[in-house]
Amino acid sequence: MVNLPQLNLLTMRKLFVVSVAMFGFGFALIPFYQKICEVTGINRLIKPDEVSNTQVDLTRLVTIELDSNLRSELPWTFRPVQTSLRVHPGELTTIMYEVSNTSNRAITGQAIPSYGPQLAEQFFKKLDCFCFTPQILQPGESRQMPVAFVIESGLPQNVGTITLSYSFFEIEGAVKKAGL
Repeated sequence: MVNLPQLNLLTMRKLFVVSVAMFGFGFALIPFYQKICEVTGINRLIKPDEVSNTQVDLTRLVTIELDSNLRSELPWTFRPVQTSLRVHPGELTTIMYEVSNTSNRAITGQAIPSYGPQLAEQFFKKLDCFCFTPQILQPGESRQMPVAFVIESGLPQNVGTITLSYSFFEIEGAVKKAGL
């Protein structure tokens, strides 16, 4: 017959082992997720794209509409310098976005791009982008940030307009970690 204190001690040991195992599993998921994204090409946000065809198609123009959003009540202003432009597929183009920190504290943000129509993402090749790295803005700081891109000529003919939208998210605690 097992007495009650031994049962509680045994139960506590099992709970501890299960808790440690769950923590280890959760910790191991991070590199596992990163490897899956690397292999499948999903979530390629932090490095420049590779352009396979550099010939400019002068017979075709594609309209690029630019959009900007702020998330998590981020106290910034953020907008594209121009809201639309027309480009030839294969043509190297640079656009600018303006961002300002309207708060009285340093804030780190990360921009995440999205595309419409969704299939345009595979033909929209960013060579330089502020979205590749977190952006730290000091109180009252403003700056212009470039995006250099090429629309590959393999873009289907029925796609005449691409919307590029960036959403900025605050990265909580990033300024403290950076020692600022």
